[in-house]
Amino acid sequence: MIREVLKYPHPILKTPTQKVQDIDQEIYNLVQDMFDTMYHEEGVGLAANQIGVPLRIMVIDTTPRKDSQPLKLVLINPELVHAEGNIVYKEGCLSFPGISLEVERFSRVYLKALDLEGKEVEYTLEGFPAIVFQHELDHLEGITFIDRVKGVKRRLALEKYAKLQRAWTSSS
Repeated sequence: MIREVLKYPHPILKTPTQKVQDIDQEIYNLVQDMFDTMYHEEGVGLAANQIGVPLRIMVIDTTPRKDSQPLKLVLINPELVHAEGNIVYKEGCLSFPGISLEVERFSRVYLKALDLEGKEVEYTLEGFPAIVFQHELDHLEGITFIDRVKGVKRRLALEKYAKLQRAWTSSS
């Protein structure tokens, strides 16, 4: 089922999520809805709180990206174990339609999480998949990619986004 992606400044986007206690049918259904919604919106990653569910779950699928290794992950209660290197990448966000910003991230991340069967998994991600993971992990922490930008770039991005929101509101 495709769900509505919450748009900034919805308060749930600024609220840290809660750990998943039990992986049950409700979680399976939520994960399927997250993939359905992400694909519908043509995204490569989605955090549960972006669709209004304050749980520590993210889905990633970089397969559509020609410049990236194919990767499809369900990460429950993900944790960043270690990170290294730096990379700057122009990111977009389904919760900020129409905005893209250059954000500095780690170029390689080591993470652990639970998979959909409740087994602990560990991954090393590099490049684009590492960026997507960090972007979605930020969402789970109540941080948006615009929070990673400072000064005039941040102000200009927020002004552009407010202008886009006014245009959407007046056209609906």
